Amino acid sequence: MTERQLLFLLGGMTLLVMMFAGVLLQSVGRQNQFQARIRHVQASAGLIAAEPPGAASGSGVLGVIAMLGTAIARSGLLSTRTLLEFQQTLFSSGFRGANGLGLFVGSKLLLLCILPLLAFLALGSVHMPALLRNVVILGSGGVGLLAPDMIVRRLRKRYLRQLEKGLPDALDMLVICAEAGLSLEAGISRVGIEIGYANRAVADEFAQTAGELRITSDTRAALLNLGKRTNLESLKRLGSVLTQSIQYGTPLTRALRLLSAEMREETLIRFEARAARLPVLLTVPMIVFILPCLFMIVGGPAMIQVMHSFHHHSLLHH
Repeated sequence: MTERQLLFLLGGMTLLVMMFAGVLLQSVGRQNQFQARIRHVQASAGLIAAEPPGAASGSGVLGVIAMLGTAIARSGLLSTRTLLEFQQTLFSSGFRGANGLGLFVGSKLLLLCILPLLAFLALGSVHMPALLRNVVILGSGGVGLLAPDMIVRRLRKRYLRQLEKGLPDALDMLVICAEAGLSLEAGISRVGIEIGYANRAVADEFAQTAGELRITSDTRAALLNLGKRTNLESLKRLGSVLTQSIQYGTPLTRALRLLSAEMREETLIRFEARAARLPVLLTVPMIVFILPCLFMIVGGPAMIQVMHSFHHHSLLHH
């Protein structure tokens, strides 16, 4: 494939994507206007809280990308299973907004189209084999398609670390609320508000659970969703402990204290495991950087004396 043919192919693909995106954006725009009118009528009647201007549709480039991704998701090009997997990944990473899925899908599509064009323009003045250039251009499209997944995966790990770090403190606060006479729903809601200044991830999870407890009659399902959303073992254990406490009437404060102590002990064990790995991790840097210097310091004078003696003997022979 020549450079001209590759350029025509990339340009044609981009043009088709833009035309398809324009049609879908127009359709989604009409639907968003209709939904905005419904929300405005409901807010005027006092059924829901009024939203600030521009909160629903987003603003700027991110809003356009989110609308494009939403249009792709609603078009049926992606299977329901794929969309559910994307949604679960975003939920477990802390993205609970209405435009999270649309922004994720839209960014994958745009990077898939834009990065090959940028790679083609960047490699235009570089002298390299045509086959290698084509591989790099096509590989940049794959990178653009997978880049959002890698970013979300990295954010998910950070979000789960924040949850594990702040969950024992949240349990201690929940014990205080229970001893003060608050119900489970009120205690979870209060902890979600108070801990938001120290740990935003735990606050979001507790606020989500408190909202589910208010709107559903199945308390067990709402508590178990606390662990299903993030698939974190600590939150699963917390949901099971709260469910068993409600079902069998066991003391809630004692169970929460034991669970908090177990989580802190597990955190300490993880820190000790990381500290025990340090000697192994320091072996390679020590061999590469420290031992050569040590050998030079210890054996350097002896090598210099040996070289001088060889030079002296060579002079005597001459």
